[in-house]
Amino acid sequence: MGWFKRLKDGIQTATKYKKETPDGLWYKCKQCNEMSTMKEVKAKFFKCPKCDYHIRIGSHDYFDLIFDNGEYEETLNEFLSKDILAFTDLKPYPERLEAAKKKTNLRDAISVAFGNVNGKKLAIAAMDFTFIGGSMGSVVGAKIAKAIDLCIENKAPLLIISKSGGARMMEAAFSLMQMAKTSAKLTQLSRAGLPYFSLMTDPTTGGVTASFAMLGDLNFAEPEALIGFAGPRVIKETIKRDLPEGFQTSEFLLEHGFLDFIVNRQDLKEKISVLLEMFGTEKAVA
Repeated sequence: MGWFKRLKDGIQTATKYKKETPDGLWYKCKQCNEMSTMKEVKAKFFKCPKCDYHIRIGSHDYFDLIFDNGEYEETLNEFLSKDILAFTDLKPYPERLEAAKKKTNLRDAISVAFGNVNGKKLAIAAMDFTFIGGSMGSVVGAKIAKAIDLCIENKAPLLIISKSGGARMMEAAFSLMQMAKTSAKLTQLSRAGLPYFSLMTDPTTGGVTASFAMLGDLNFAEPEALIGFAGPRVIKETIKRDLPEGFQTSEFLLEHGFLDFIVNRQDLKEKISVLLEMFGTEKAVA
């Protein structure tokens, strides 16, 4: 496979998508409530210029930030979710899927791309919270599994950027099976001697946390990201105790040994480049 596909001059991608960041000229920070122009926000790597709050962004935003010159080849777009269980809650599952596709211009809750980071090849599988809460269905598991096969074939390291509410309830046990499937495939990647890096962003919860998000050779996160299995309210009601301040934030997890480090988004590309150098990964063929 080629390492990237350039459609025109300038940064282009094979999929047009709706950014998770807000539209318009102004942005009001959810954390400090200060107003900033969207131009300032974009110049700060989609962070609040006043308090450095990391605004939630989508998979293609990460591709543009991490890959050299925003050039990459997106792949595995042929995978589409099916209504195996004929599931209906407030509306049929097929209607939810179509509404999510129309709203986001994405095929599912994860996108996969191959490219270069400072000349070193890398595959990225990045999740999108805007697609049914970034829920993990059978397509998420299948795309991660196939991405790992491509990594082994092309001797490329893998970075998964998690952003998820957990398993997709509309697929029931088929969704839960993806936890074991992705974990087993990551074992194959390890046996091939290829590194896997896991970046957790806000939020990373449920079955995603309980499987591939916590299985990296290195596990790291963005600042102040919510990371956990069950939500704080459920835990509090179960154990009948007040939770520590900052519970389930990336800072709390780092302090208690669940993360290797926290990385500011403006430093993300260089940090990944250093990790690729440390793990002795191959440079891309031009």
